[in-house]
Amino acid sequence: MKNIPYLLIATRFILAPIILLLAYFKGTEARFLILALMYFGILTDIFDGIIARKVGVSSEKLRRLDSQTDLIFWLSLGLASYFLNPELIKEEWYGILLIFVMEALCYIVSIWKFGKETCTHAFLSKMWGLSLLLAFTYLIGFQEAGWAFNLAIILGLISHIDVILIILFLPQWQYDVPSCYHALKIRNGKQRKKSIFFN
Repeated sequence: MKNIPYLLIATRFILAPIILLLAYFKGTEARFLILALMYFGILTDIFDGIIARKVGVSSEKLRRLDSQTDLIFWLSLGLASYFLNPELIKEEWYGILLIFVMEALCYIVSIWKFGKETCTHAFLSKMWGLSLLLAFTYLIGFQEAGWAFNLAIILGLISHIDVILIILFLPQWQYDVPSCYHALKIRNGKQRKKSIFFN
């Protein structure tokens, strides 16, 4: 049981190149299979944390591995969307560029302050993940951007600002911090350790 969270993370990591290959070589005829793999990947992301907490293996190493695998997984879906709908993605380049800049800023600020990447698993980041799921469902499954894409961009901007504030507020590096409000409480010594946080 203690190895299951790692296996689930590894499964999501392996799904990334499979999604890319399907999008590149099969194109739109594989779009529903790609969607199925995306939703399966999301399930592995949900259950790796649940199982890890149940069996007592939720650690810094596991959470950092989970975060970096998430990044690779979402990037694969972004590239798959480009392979399937290049013109549509090019039309939305400004929103996509904004998210890439914000993501890079999170890494830069965290490495500058703590010497390692961010791993907050914040609540707003989870909401952004849900909006990404919806946006990619529209992009890959129905070749549409529209409101779902715009929602993902807006939530992406807000969640990245929250993560940057978390990093700036925290006195020392910590994983699984739900919000900048919690980080400020930690800074002021009014919050117990991360074990009370959901993730």
